[in-house]
Amino acid sequence: MGTKTKSSDNSSESVIKSIIETIRNKSDNGKSMELKSLRRAVLVATKHIKDENSDVDKSTKKLFKGAVQALENDGRVSLSAEGIVKLSKSERTPKANVSVVNDKNNEQSSQKTSKDKKKKKRKSDEESDDPTETKKQKSKDSKDHGESHDAEDGEEDNSINGDNGNTEEPTNNDSTHDEEDTKDKNKPCKGNPSGITRLFLGNLPFAITDSTLNDHLNSTITHIKWITDKTTGKFYGSAFCEVRNSRDAAKAVTEINGSKIMGRPIKINYAPIQPGQEKDWPPKQRVITGGKVANSAGQAGGQGVKAMSVKPEGCCKLFIGNLSYDLDEDGITKFFMAVDAEVKAVRWLYHKDSGDFKGCGYVDFWNTEACEKAATLNGKNLLGRPIRIDWAE
Repeated sequence: MGTKTKSSDNSSESVIKSIIETIRNKSDNGKSMELKSLRRAVLVATKHIKDENSDVDKSTKKLFKGAVQALENDGRVSLSAEGIVKLSKSERTPKANVSVVNDKNNEQSSQKTSKDKKKKKRKSDEESDDPTETKKQKSKDSKDHGESHDAEDGEEDNSINGDNGNTEEPTNNDSTHDEEDTKDKNKPCKGNPSGITRLFLGNLPFAITDSTLNDHLNSTITHIKWITDKTTGKFYGSAFCEVRNSRDAAKAVTEINGSKIMGRPIKINYAPIQPGQEKDWPPKQRVITGGKVANSAGQAGGQGVKAMSVKPEGCCKLFIGNLSYDLDEDGITKFFMAVDAEVKAVRWLYHKDSGDFKGCGYVDFWNTEACEKAATLNGKNLLGRPIRIDWAE
């Protein structure tokens, strides 16, 4: 009995260690990763499954879930409602230390370069002095030069504290750069001879967010339109986006296309604006969802949410459907707690033959007021899918 417990503890420790290492070394940003992709990568690394396409049994899923919960309890990771596991700052410390050291070295190098330039300038000024000047004038200049040297030492000290007078210069350069980007937005370039700045993105994870996608495209996105079903509101896993200029579009198609985002290879193609679409693209808002036309009424929160039935008197139970297969009791509890609706009990529905989760279930609440609050979340995204909610007897 004791041997089995010890073996289980060792297995849990190896999974916990692998979770941290996997997020650090295999995620796109080194600090967060989608839960399902993380689970398969960790279980392959710890040899609980043969490869990422292998089936995962319930006991192994339970082991991984326990490891994530243990890390959450220790404050080492956090799990969002969208199913993203994120390392705490303390777990990202090794990379942060490298960054600090590099910043310090760069600062010292910058100070040395600045000092060398000032010395050259002093030497140049001395060489350009009038040869007919008197010895008295030279003596005065020599004295002034000594004072100048003291002033420069003081200026270098201020530079270390960030108080030098050159702080506005990068801002001006950035402004000029932005103006150039706007001016040359649709300028033809290598790999993009038509100067297109609108892209189609496919094979996106259902848990994707605009910030995650923008980070993957090197912060070049200015507008996003998620493609969803007009009737159900279901996300199709694709989108249109506008980028800053034709060069950014070319880089996305030629270099980023096919790279993995949250474990899935992204598909990127040019999507030139069709005749008649000019007034609707780019959209008025930075991020929109659904609809035939970018600024139409088919955006998120429109006609895509299915109406609920009539509420039974004193109802304290809800039916929940269209759920992610990665959802667990903790996830649904946190989801409803966002509107201060405390969950009493959860009952998942499974297929009788296979035992697989049906993607739906029932949730009991302590009172009808909490049940009403929870019902307001009908159609909201949970782990990348719009949840379907209705009253239950």
